[in-house]
Amino acid sequence: MPFSTNHSVSGYNLKENVSEERADAFSSSLCVGESNVNADALSLNAGAAALFDLNRRQVLYAKNMHEQVYPASITKILTALVALDQGSLDDTLVASTGVQINESGAQLAGVKPGDTMTLDQALHLLLLYSANDVANLIAEHYGMTLNGFSEMMNEKASSLGCFKSNFSNSNGLSDETHYVTTYDLYLIMNAAMQYEAFTEIISMPAYETVYYDKNGEPKNISVNTTNLFLRSDGYSAPEGVTVIGGKTGTTNAAGHCLILLVRDTSGNPYISIVMKSESRDTCYDDMLQLLGLIP
Repeated sequence: MPFSTNHSVSGYNLKENVSEERADAFSSSLCVGESNVNADALSLNAGAAALFDLNRRQVLYAKNMHEQVYPASITKILTALVALDQGSLDDTLVASTGVQINESGAQLAGVKPGDTMTLDQALHLLLLYSANDVANLIAEHYGMTLNGFSEMMNEKASSLGCFKSNFSNSNGLSDETHYVTTYDLYLIMNAAMQYEAFTEIISMPAYETVYYDKNGEPKNISVNTTNLFLRSDGYSAPEGVTVIGGKTGTTNAAGHCLILLVRDTSGNPYISIVMKSESRDTCYDDMLQLLGLIP
């Protein structure tokens, strides 16, 4: 895996423009831990995983938490975060030819050049259905170009303290220069949760809406979440744990990935992450093991 590395400070490989003082500043209000924490407590298939207690600012479990992995569609959390930072939910987005994706197996909503929808509609299709064409629609609107939006993503990630990640696109389709760590995904998820709209969207089991084509004709779309913890035919969380929402991701390079926001019986929030599992079933089985550690 040809991930780049630079110099290391306190367990993090930092990009050239990041100081040690800046790295230390992030630890004051966040969960911080070594790459492996209580790693012997579970036998996970995943290549990397972690469980974060947000109120107590503790890492309850970590496996290879600071190692670089491919994020697949979990990338779209950062896409949503940048869009929410930059825009308003009622912004109108107009599709260009940039929404056309030809990669085999890519999840698509069927957006065509000239189609229009609001940012609110786009975020629902992005986060629930994981639509790659909608990711490009958002990227071109706020970044002017796909590359321009990638630069915005990297700037945002750096501002959050994501010192070992690099984002080359808005959708997470495979690119050897597009990578994250489990810890950096926690930082991104933690920031996105501050937007009520984000948390509301990721908690929805389904969504339907009407957007418009280039001639103003309506286009109906109805989608289900890809998060099987929110589907009646999916998985159930352990007793005492409530899944609020999350995001899935799958590519051949990334394997099967899942990030969740959950709460315990007292309402305390946790972020739980599984990366690079061999199959969907092992990914969810690993997640169930992680959630079982919640006190």
